[in-house]
Amino acid sequence: MDNKFDMDQLIKEINELAHKKKTVGLTEEEQVKQNVLRQKYLEIFRGNFKQQLANTKIKTPDGKLHPLKYMKQDGKKMN
Repeated sequence: MDNKFDMDQLIKEINELAHKKKTVGLTEEEQVKQNVLRQKYLEIFRGNFKQQLANTKIKTPDGKLHPLKYMKQDGKKMN
């Protein structure tokens, strides 16, 4: 399944549940579904963002291109 389709469908369902929550409220089952959908959305979003960063290069004044280096939160390089 395509991530674009996943994201569009997830956003649609998340928005429908958010609207229902504001108007009539959600059942316990719908609240669980809403949380699952939000977590799935974040998982796809983070994956897409990491992929975008993996393809990003920084151009230095001398014209060379350097890929971004991932850093752990403690400041040590992961790559």
